[in-house]
Amino acid sequence: MYETILYEVSEGVAILTMNRPDKFNAFNERMNKEITDALKQAQKDPEVRCILLTGAGRAFNAGQDLGDVLGGDVDFGGFLRNRYNPMILQFQKTEKPIIAAINGVAAGAGMSIALACDIRLASDKASLVNAFVNIGLVPDSGGCYYLPRIVGMGKALELAMTGEKVPAEEALRLGLVNQVYPTEQFWEESLAYARKLAALPTRGIGLIKRTMYKGLELGLEETLEYEAYAQEIAGQTADYKEGVNAFMEKRAPRFTGR
Repeated sequence: MYETILYEVSEGVAILTMNRPDKFNAFNERMNKEITDALKQAQKDPEVRCILLTGAGRAFNAGQDLGDVLGGDVDFGGFLRNRYNPMILQFQKTEKPIIAAINGVAAGAGMSIALACDIRLASDKASLVNAFVNIGLVPDSGGCYYLPRIVGMGKALELAMTGEKVPAEEALRLGLVNQVYPTEQFWEESLAYARKLAALPTRGIGLIKRTMYKGLELGLEETLEYEAYAQEIAGQTADYKEGVNAFMEKRAPRFTGR
């Protein structure tokens, strides 16, 4: 079905693996489109309750494959609007939790795509590099949106202006990643984390994601109103009823994602 990614669903988790290991999973046009399509597929599939994004081989994603763009003048604006922007927007439109399992280096647009995920887990051998400045370019693929919101403007500017590599433990300290696991247990721990999220109220998580991103752009009054709107929807779900019943009956809830 796909040429540049692997896609499988197991126990409620859609595992999306960027699969160009000989190129350190660098993006080409087909990968941009296939990731976008896979996210849409996962959103529509009721069996999918969490998405786990990772890379094949030693890297998470090394950014744009420069060999894919060399040999002529590049319309960078059109390039981003047609290939990267739709992909990054789909991460936020997908109302299911998306986890980046950063198994190796995440550089350039590879770092940006990790930041576009809701939660980031890193191997202790992983690193993040805002590498755009090293070739005279500006962070793109949402890098200028997510990075200052995650680490603050001062640190974001430092990382973007210097292009310095951030090792996993430093990324954890800065809040760039949520957890760091030893390489030997990394995949097992990442999959367990994804399965934990997949067992939670999927529609409620989708509403949390939508409302928090709305809150980044709205004032307090508008955010309060949007919270009320989202709560009306959440209060009508089967998972809300199950959560209340489980609480009253003093048992663990059995959420179905509905």
